[in-house]
Amino acid sequence: MLFNSLQFLIFFPIAILVYYACPKKARYIWLLICSYYFYMSWNPEYALLILASTVITYVGSLIIGSEGVSNKPDKKRKAVLVAVLLSNLFILGFFKYSGLLIDSVVYVFGKIGVYLTKPTFDIILPVGISFYTFQALSYSIDVYKGEFKPEKNFFKYALFVSFFPQLVAGPIERSKNLLGQIQKVHEIKFNIEKVYHGLLTMLWGFFLKMVIADRLSILVDGVYARFYIYGGVELLFTALAFTIQLYCDFASYSTIAIGAAEVLGFTLMENFDAPHLSMSIKEFWRRWHISLSSWFKDYLYIPMGGSRVKKSRRYFNLMVTFLVSGLWHGASWNYVIWGGIHGLYQIIGEMLMPIRNKIRSILGLEEDCATVKVLRTAMTFLLVALALVVFRAPNMSQAISFLKRIVMDFDPWILFTGGVYELGLDRPEMNIAFCAVALMVVADVIKYKKRITIVDAVLKKDWLFQVVSVTALLLVVFIFGVYGPAFDAQAFIYFQF
Repeated sequence: MLFNSLQFLIFFPIAILVYYACPKKARYIWLLICSYYFYMSWNPEYALLILASTVITYVGSLIIGSEGVSNKPDKKRKAVLVAVLLSNLFILGFFKYSGLLIDSVVYVFGKIGVYLTKPTFDIILPVGISFYTFQALSYSIDVYKGEFKPEKNFFKYALFVSFFPQLVAGPIERSKNLLGQIQKVHEIKFNIEKVYHGLLTMLWGFFLKMVIADRLSILVDGVYARFYIYGGVELLFTALAFTIQLYCDFASYSTIAIGAAEVLGFTLMENFDAPHLSMSIKEFWRRWHISLSSWFKDYLYIPMGGSRVKKSRRYFNLMVTFLVSGLWHGASWNYVIWGGIHGLYQIIGEMLMPIRNKIRSILGLEEDCATVKVLRTAMTFLLVALALVVFRAPNMSQAISFLKRIVMDFDPWILFTGGVYELGLDRPEMNIAFCAVALMVVADVIKYKKRITIVDAVLKKDWLFQVVSVTALLLVVFIFGVYGPAFDAQAFIYFQF
């Protein structure tokens, strides 16, 4: 079930009304039913996988956190944790990476003259499997580390793993936050201000998805399908457009999820913090997909030694973290290479820092001067966009060809001939995209500078401004939203991860 579908438009109000009307002690049961129905609307068989992950981590964490085991040697508790981790990662690996493994083995053996027949069976990737698997694993790890006591109520824990607002594409919640709120769900009271704030947050998410992301996808998909007929400027413009599309698509899901949870009285963690206003790749990753970045930092990077080791080891830890992060995104070597590129960005950036500081000193420019900030922000955005060519292209061969054409066939005069209006969106549609992106940038600048969301900024104004703003946004979504062929809702990009 997609957020931007008619099915969700019917499902969500019913879920809310029954949630607040039913006995408070039964709320978590109702939310669990809603969550499984929400997930099973894609494929009922998916429920078996999320249930398996839930049972494994629930039972394993009970054993890890039980008094009898916790008093025994640590290696026994560790053995249980390893079993929980491996069993969940096996499920994730089988359904998500079997194809990549088979293709890689066939390719390697083919290079040495041994030609294998590739199996013909197809494995369907369950939506959101990487998200709920990592959320469940973080719970078991937290219990092992003694940071959270194991939840004895299976249904409350099952709701933590399957909570429908953030189930499919995050944010990846921690047990302290979400499970802690589920344990006190009976204490949640209906709050009209929170409901109003949550609905407005959802509306902003729908704007990002339906007006910007889905509109830009028409341009991006069309150009990538025939990239060889375009020049460097058009391809660079498309790379920049995809960067914005991906951000609006992914941030919109998190925004709608946060808003939907707030309507139900829950608070989810922030997942995006104006990442494209970052002045370095390191800062970018503190602001982009925060729940995943912090997950890898806490459960992979720091356990490997983090930055508390010598420089060469720190670079190694950083690169491994980004390679694994790339693999998390999809069963393709493109994603691994994309992750490696970001690892190299950070390593090279740190190595070049003394040189950059010296150049800035020679030019007499302060680090916080406007010129330096603008240049650093623009360069960071460009580096992110170029790396995303590898992320978006169907294979490395096309990614390399795409990047080559940007460099070898760069004709800036195309900007003055209206060529950008011939990339899949006509002039009116492109102008709508420009205006919508401009509004998104304003919202991000407000968040970056004043540390408040666009919704909070609007709610600080008088009632008339609120009415006009909300009405205008509603009309923009209904009139200019892209609803897909025959009004089919467009899936979110990160559903495939």
